Amino acid sequence: MIIKKLLTVIFVVFILLCGNFSAQTKYQKDFNEFWNDINDHYAYLNEQKIDWKKAKEIYEPQAEKIKNDSDFIRLLENVLNELYNGHSSLSINLNSSNRLIPSGQDVYIEKKGNEYFVTDIRKGFGADQSGLKIGMQITKFNGKDIDSQLQKFLPKFTQYHSAKMYQYALDMLFAGTHDTKREITVIENKKEKVFKPIDYNYGPSETLLSSKVLNENTVYIRVNNSLGNNNLISEFDKTLDTFINFKNVIIDLTETPSGGNSTVARAIMGRFTDKQLPYQIHEFDEKQFETKRHWTEFVTPRKTIFKGNVYILVGHWTGSMGEGIAIGFDGMKKAKIIGTPMAGLLGAISGFKLSETQIRYQFPTERLYHITGTPRENFIPQVRTQNIEETILKAKEIK
Repeated sequence: MIIKKLLTVIFVVFILLCGNFSAQTKYQKDFNEFWNDINDHYAYLNEQKIDWKKAKEIYEPQAEKIKNDSDFIRLLENVLNELYNGHSSLSINLNSSNRLIPSGQDVYIEKKGNEYFVTDIRKGFGADQSGLKIGMQITKFNGKDIDSQLQKFLPKFTQYHSAKMYQYALDMLFAGTHDTKREITVIENKKEKVFKPIDYNYGPSETLLSSKVLNENTVYIRVNNSLGNNNLISEFDKTLDTFINFKNVIIDLTETPSGGNSTVARAIMGRFTDKQLPYQIHEFDEKQFETKRHWTEFVTPRKTIFKGNVYILVGHWTGSMGEGIAIGFDGMKKAKIIGTPMAGLLGAISGFKLSETQIRYQFPTERLYHITGTPRENFIPQVRTQNIEETILKAKEIK
């Protein structure tokens, strides 16, 4: 009799559990899958001091109320703000979605004291074309004060927001959304003036690179946001071969926000070393076993090696693989790096897909380091500048 009652209780509990599971909507199931993927594979939860369990407490009740895909996409976008870095994103967006950073960003704003200033401009894009200038003080975005609008992008897992969290929020706010024209109000001659940046196509460039001779000793090669295109390898080879006997080569990576792949990076760097050299360190958590995989990636010489001096230009729109090339050249001691801090995109990303909605997303699953052990996102150029204009002036000094 006791055994029979026990089996009955077990059966009832099993039915209740199954009922609760089956009662979950597809959005609840996918939310839990999304949270678990990041919990199990995101490489920077500890480094960024993210309370991921608190994030679940905040957003899981919201997932219970979701009725359509659009609202679910908005929810996932909000959850990704908890990671406060541009290297985590969805592969789908709504018209109302924010542009991705740094690839969809054209102006760099920083807070100094209680005021906001333009500290860098992406050349040739909307903010630049509208007439915004480095040094301008900004008072409003889309007619509203800036502080209140930042709250949307600041992580909710904590009430104490770091400088990096605020910078992420600023970058997101001024990148704007796909469906709203931006209006940026500045103080000019003690009066408010409104600038209206035109929105451009911020994707990878069809023109892989451009080049020109600066003087009798120096050639300039600009990579046009194409580090993910393997065709860049042959284009770069042809260009470098043309200038192989020059004393100096400047490689401009200031317009590479969309990242790329390590094949292209290693191919470029391989033209500047006559022996195999390490260029970056990878680290991957094996959480199941509480172990880490830790390995060094190398560059191998290829084709005719350029023997002259190499200068790499970087900036706020040097992202991901562009950052990898910069730390690689620096680690191999094959170039002088000139510019501002880079985009600071975290690690190497991997892609995932939700089971129910089929939404794809990506986030960093490996930590990346300079061969000295410095995290890639913390790298500071050897010749530090304040903005792209200063970087160009430094390049023009090379003779």
